[in-house]
Amino acid sequence: MCAVSEGAESARRARRIYVTGHRNPDTDSIASAIAYAELKGRQDPGADYVPVRLGAVNAQTAWALRRSGAKAPELMEHVMLRVRDVMREDFPIAGHHQPLQEVGRTMAAEDLDLAPVVDDDGHLIGVVTERALARRYIREARKSHTLREAPTSVAAIVQVLDGEQIEGGDATVAGRVWVHSIDAQRSDSKISEGDAVVVGNRVDAQRQSIELGASLLVTSNGMAAEDEILELARERGVCVVTSPLDSYLTSRMISLAAPCEAMIDRDPLTVRRNDLVADVAEQVKDVHYRAAVAVDADGRPVGLVTRSDLVSPQPRRVILVDHAESAQSVTGVEQAEIVEILDHHHIGSIETRVPVTATFDPVGSTATLVTERFRANGFEPTRETAGMLLAAVLSDTVLLNSPTTTERDRAVISYLESLLGLEAQKFGREMFEATSDVSDIPASEIVTRDAKEYQLPAGESISIAQIEVVGMPVLERREELLDAIEEVRERNDYAIAALMVTDILARGTELIACGDLNTLERAFKSRAENGVISLPGVMSRKKQVAPALLGAY
Repeated sequence: MCAVSEGAESARRARRIYVTGHRNPDTDSIASAIAYAELKGRQDPGADYVPVRLGAVNAQTAWALRRSGAKAPELMEHVMLRVRDVMREDFPIAGHHQPLQEVGRTMAAEDLDLAPVVDDDGHLIGVVTERALARRYIREARKSHTLREAPTSVAAIVQVLDGEQIEGGDATVAGRVWVHSIDAQRSDSKISEGDAVVVGNRVDAQRQSIELGASLLVTSNGMAAEDEILELARERGVCVVTSPLDSYLTSRMISLAAPCEAMIDRDPLTVRRNDLVADVAEQVKDVHYRAAVAVDADGRPVGLVTRSDLVSPQPRRVILVDHAESAQSVTGVEQAEIVEILDHHHIGSIETRVPVTATFDPVGSTATLVTERFRANGFEPTRETAGMLLAAVLSDTVLLNSPTTTERDRAVISYLESLLGLEAQKFGREMFEATSDVSDIPASEIVTRDAKEYQLPAGESISIAQIEVVGMPVLERREELLDAIEEVRERNDYAIAALMVTDILARGTELIACGDLNTLERAFKSRAENGVISLPGVMSRKKQVAPALLGAY
């Protein structure tokens, strides 16, 4: 038997914690996930902190990633448990020629009801189950054993018996297994061509077995065959083996020397590593051997999921950054274990099963909080991460012009400027100018860019997206944008769906919206002209737009 094991990597995976920002991620969300995962990993090297994203990287974030040299986080579609989160990665695998006895012993030692069986290339061909072994034993309890369905090598028989071959070469036995224990002169033996016969120290019985055509003679209790028997065996091409066991045990063990391939279930329950546990749990519970084999794309076994693995499995663990609203978080967050929350917005609707560390600090960017954590713990971010943090603070504070900007944000910018050896305002203007042109971007993408959903007291919700531009040529596409916003509103049943088009140089916003325009106009004390409300001086969704809208309901 061999085992699949990844040792230390498996242990790290067991302590894996995903660091995630919100859906429709902006630069702050992506940068904070990257940076906080880096910091936590350095503080706690025994765990595996993995930054992830919940949507496509927008143009501004893509620019920041290229400029900084940081790697974009992997996309996480949901945080629900997958097979790979609960499967055993250290489990026995049997080669198809391995003896049943060896496989059965390993199953017993591992307390498993099955063992995967593979061909010479490592592909799964079936499983040996406890039920199959029991049926073989019961079926043959009252009749002669047979190797007809499972031709067995003499070498395998010797191995199982812990015996010694003293005559004959490499051969295969494919007949019945007999214990010859009666008087050879009086017996009407049923031994026939190709059988295996277990005999004690009775020379007459040994001779008769060879003469009747046995292909294997096994002497029990450690009794060596006499020279005349060995000579006769040599003439007839019969293999002779000595077993240290008594005749009964020897015959039983010969049966268990059969290759396990003959006893396999060739249609086992298989799953893939990325299958949802919820989708496979009932199948695993229903199958009689109470397990499923996880296979890779080539059909090779990579894991084992047993019924016990599905009893109260450890949920996936997550750290939430730059959000605390369940509607903005990863799908399945209610099934996850939230380890920590780090945000610069209001306290949202996330619920946790146990108390967690949660920070809601009113600064301009979550990246500011992460940078402060680096410094407070005596760590310096890598250059790539520092570049992302700088881009994030400048993005969320709109070059430090947003009303959400604090002195702490300015202090962080000064620190990152010094660390990177560049001028922050120049860097920020370059970022906005390089990524503010949306003329070639589909309206459907524009109106969902950096969109955030907010819950209303009556159970409804609204959505506010935001893009930062230099100049307002995008408003020439007002009708196209309105159609796309209305489609988003209807698809999600929002009371209001809106897009903030914020000019970072003019320091103002044109709010394009569909839905409950009466409430919208009441919130901003201004009429909507063709679905657009001008909001001079308004740059912050968090501090100026969302509170006004939510307060109007």
